[in-house]
Amino acid sequence: MPTAANPPTLGPSVPLLEPDCSRCFGLCCVALPFARSADFPVSKPAAEPCRNLSRDFSCGIHDRLREQGWKGCTVFDCFGAGQQVSQVTFEGVSWREAPETAAQMYAVLPVMHQLHEMLSHLSAAIALSSVSEAPPTLARELEAAQREVAAATAAPAEELLSLDLPAWRGRVGPLLRQTSERVRHAVRSEQSIVKPARRFRRHADLVGADLRGLDLRTADLNGALLIGADLRGADLRHADLLGADLRDADLDGARLEAVLFLTRPQLAAARPASSRGHDGHRRE
Repeated sequence: MPTAANPPTLGPSVPLLEPDCSRCFGLCCVALPFARSADFPVSKPAAEPCRNLSRDFSCGIHDRLREQGWKGCTVFDCFGAGQQVSQVTFEGVSWREAPETAAQMYAVLPVMHQLHEMLSHLSAAIALSSVSEAPPTLARELEAAQREVAAATAAPAEELLSLDLPAWRGRVGPLLRQTSERVRHAVRSEQSIVKPARRFRRHADLVGADLRGLDLRTADLNGALLIGADLRGADLRHADLLGADLRDADLDGARLEAVLFLTRPQLAAARPASSRGHDGHRRE
């Protein structure tokens, strides 16, 4: 099953869904605002370059961000939107070279970010459908949605800014849910897994919950609040974690193989991120 550590197969027209900062104009460091908090040592408004942004668009303290209080930077992932906006939408001409394009470039970034995140989930769902005996109609709908979202990422800036993103999410969301339900139902049937208790449901409030060692296989934790939850040793195989908030959750020893829709930013936001690989296993 695809996981954050095992990227799904992409269609031929799908852009790269992993950040390549060497091909980006430091857009997340300029376009996005942040406030002084546990994630950032200072505040910065949108459209103002971060004080750590170098002339070559690299981060001057990239190797010590967490140590200096810039945790927010380490958990952000544009899913490749930054280089898509820089190299495709604006054809390799930076906001420094053409300052008149800056405002539009900054506005396009969050739109592209959402499209790329949708593509990441759609690509994972297509891979899941291929091994879960999903009906051909669902597989075709997933592939059609992937093609259409991918095509949108190549549109001009004006078209991107006019997209109805809620409508796009309204189409993609149900397809992801259908895929998740079929996969989890199939796994429960094959492995005789008892359906997790009702408290482990979509959008559940599990902030700070003690979930150590629990069997959460095939749980539907879509959108669940797991902030600061203790998930040490929990078995989350085949659980749906789409959009789940894992900030400061303790995943030490948790079984994360074949988790559905788990992303790099979710893992990076969990604790202790520095001691785990993208497969969730602790690194000594």
